[in-house]
Amino acid sequence: MMNTPDLADANIRAVVTDIEGTTTDIRFVHDVLFPYAHDQLPEYVNTHSAQPDVAEQIDAVRRELGDPDASLDSVIETLLYWIETDQKKTSLKALQGMMWADGYQRGAFQGHLYADVAPRLRQWAEAGKKLYVYSSGSVQAQKLLFGHSVEGDLTPLFSGYFDTHIGHKREIKAYRHITAELGLPAASILFLSDVVEELDGARQAGMQTLQLVREGTQAGAEHASVASFDEIDL
Repeated sequence: MMNTPDLADANIRAVVTDIEGTTTDIRFVHDVLFPYAHDQLPEYVNTHSAQPDVAEQIDAVRRELGDPDASLDSVIETLLYWIETDQKKTSLKALQGMMWADGYQRGAFQGHLYADVAPRLRQWAEAGKKLYVYSSGSVQAQKLLFGHSVEGDLTPLFSGYFDTHIGHKREIKAYRHITAELGLPAASILFLSDVVEELDGARQAGMQTLQLVREGTQAGAEHASVASFDEIDL
């Protein structure tokens, strides 16, 4: 059973939203983006290995392996293993971002959004609310998804983006860092996520919290919850 949110008197000035399971079906990442990067990676790395930004990530993988002379085949094999085991490696994220950018720009796919998301984001932005994204995916990946979404380019609606460089999503200090970056009282910031542990961190940092309970998500008793953005009244 979900708790009905009461935000009418909260004076929300900014909304920080998660992506996977909140604005976007988690299956989009796992069924579309990850397989695309896995399929494209060998050819992409081989073809672009001399490109400075790609070469930088190849060297980062070699450092991670502790072998500065590791062959390109070994680097590719490692990257594929990291994708298959869903490891959050910075060099992998950077390369995935490059491949996804290519895929978005070629129209291989569009960023998925639940139908209730874009209308509410536009409404909040028009009402003067500041909108931000906080996701474990890189800032580049966030901008690509919202910039090439099924609802068109939504990036003009957002005032900023945060990834794990600001801190782990289940740690209080990450939300304190975000609050400091926004320059707003924590109580005037609403954090949206489907993950209770993330909401716990945000609440302990003083933010307002709201759980999105999409298909496959279990509602937690500790936070107000809704099934869609349509139910959020600011």
